[in-house]
Amino acid sequence: MLQQARGAFSAAEMVTDVSVESAFNLLYDAARLALSAVLVNQGLKTRGEGAHAAVVDLVIAQTEPPRQEAFRAVKWMRSVRNDTQYPNPDRPVASRDDFDDAVRHVPTVIERAGMLVQHMPPF
Repeated sequence: MLQQARGAFSAAEMVTDVSVESAFNLLYDAARLALSAVLVNQGLKTRGEGAHAAVVDLVIAQTEPPRQEAFRAVKWMRSVRNDTQYPNPDRPVASRDDFDDAVRHVPTVIERAGMLVQHMPPF
């Protein structure tokens, strides 16, 4: 899953000029996959309605304190990703600014998730 996360991050950087919305969605997927790897390492898997939100909440609950700003950034990324995947005329889709903000956090999410998996005994 961590390898998939790294691949999604690399792909996001490649398609930014073609579709910033798709690039943002790839960044979100990269972050979600990295956080999911932490849970899978523990024998956990979220499913159904709200599963993506649960992934973020469960990892944050296990890693704070200290405050995990990069992990918390995945929360707003999820909202933007939802607005982009399921457009609503009252809410904007992912913008270049959203991409630029997310691209600062996702490498940290992947790196820290990898460290957690290395130091956390598997289930």
